[in-house]
Order: sequence, then structure tokens, then C-alpha cells
Amino acid sequence: MVNLNGNLVEQESVLSQNRAFLYGDAVFETLKVVNGKVLFMEDHYFRLMASMRIIRMQIPMNFTLENLEQLILELASKNSCSDSCRVRFTVFRNNGGFYLPTDRNVSFLITSSRLDNKAYTLKEESYEVELYKDFYITKQLLSTIKSTNRLINTVGSIFADENGYQNCLLLNEEKNVVEALNGNFFMIAGNRLITPPLSEGCLNGIMRKQVLALAKKVEGLEVSEEQISPFDLQKADELFITNMIQGIQPITKYRKKEFAINWSKILLEKVNQLAEIN
Repeated sequence: MVNLNGNLVEQESVLSQNRAFLYGDAVFETLKVVNGKVLFMEDHYFRLMASMRIIRMQIPMNFTLENLEQLILELASKNSCSDSCRVRFTVFRNNGGFYLPTDRNVSFLITSSRLDNKAYTLKEESYEVELYKDFYITKQLLSTIKSTNRLINTVGSIFADENGYQNCLLLNEEKNVVEALNGNFFMIAGNRLITPPLSEGCLNGIMRKQVLALAKKVEGLEVSEEQISPFDLQKADELFITNMIQGIQPITKYRKKEFAINWSKILLEKVNQLAEIN
């Protein structure tokens, strides 16, 4: 028996032994399904495999791209949301041990929830951000994967909500801008599109990858991965955030500076074309 919220319940009925719950010993992918298709499935699959290897998980033989995609689509169909839904695929090490696991094998959990829109749509309303400086991201390989240890993102989101911001920008220990609370960060300065490199500690985002590839094909736009300091933000023409569910979210205000959203519109249209969403 264990005590849950003052009630004695059977131990098996709660997550008392689940390593994702106890130690954050899990990785996950957030995917989007549209018209019975997992968007950018191959990129998600290879990132998941890389993440599992980084944290020394045993990769099951049946963890093939085709099998995982089929499982995702079967769930979306069962939940009647194959036309447009958000899917979370979480992989966690099996129960057993303390910090040192006694079982190196893994289990997984897939969940899905309906999305209102198929295509990525640009939100043009006011979107203000601020720097979050209570805690910092570490410049290391673990920072680039989607693990279930997201305390900085959680506490930062509470800070943003309490102070009336729509989002916050996270910094690394060198006080450079790394990413937003829920996605990668991009800056437009003149004819240059700039985003922090993975070596700064930012998430190896799937939408980040698509936007970088698309932007490199745009004539007259120079694409660069380099450090971004908070001082650079005041000199930028545009700022935006990318993630798999929203696509591109333009930032309209940082402190006293307001920003255009022209490139956000152009690049989001190209993302929809790439994903073949209509």
C-alpha cells in the first residue's frame, strides 16, 4: 500500500515505481498528425533514437520507423482525430532500482488530443516576451534532447503567466539567449536569419530544422547559427519561436521594442507547403 493524497491505495495503482515519475528517466516526442499522416515522421524518429542512445536506453527491436508510425496513426484513428491532432510519444525506462536502474529495457506511452486546425496559422495578436533569469540552461548534450525533466520550462511558464507575458526567453550560463519556453528562437536582423547553434544548449527542434532548411533556399536571406546576446534583441527587426504544434509564433514585443512579422508569414507559408497541408 501507498498513501496518495491522504488515502491508502494499492501501490500498483499509482506511479510509485515509474522512473519517468521518480527521476525524469524518460524522453518524448511531440508530433502532429494531419490527414492521417505524421508530419516529418522520419525526423522525429531519428531524434528519438538519438535521444535514447544519449541516455543509454535499450532500443527495442520493434522500434522501427514503420512500426512506431503505425502505432501513432492507429491511436489517432481510434480517438477519431486522424484529421488533425497532437501526439505525445513518451519512452521511459522500466521500473526498478534507484538512480541506478535494475532494468535497462523501456516501455512507452502514446497519447493524442484533437487540434482545431490542420494548417499552421499565424497568430498576429500581441505576443510579448521577457528574459527568464531565475535559472539557466546548461551548454551540454542533455539540453538538446526532449527529456521529461522540464522544470525550467515549467517554472518559467509560471513566471510568464504571473507577470503578464506570453512567453519567456531562456538563457544559458553565459547569459546568451538559447530558446523560448516552448520552442526554438529565431531573430531577423536586416537580411540575416539567426538562431542559436545546438552547442549553446538549445533543443534540437524538428520545426527548427525545417525552418532552417527552407530559409536557406530563400533568395537574399542569409542564414546563420550563432550566439545571440540579450543586447542583440533590441537591434532585431523580427523575432519568432518555432515548434511542431504552432509552427511559427511571431514575437511582437520585447520590453520597449516592437517587431514586424513579415518573415514569419513568409516562412510559415513555406512550412505549410513543405508539409503538404491544405
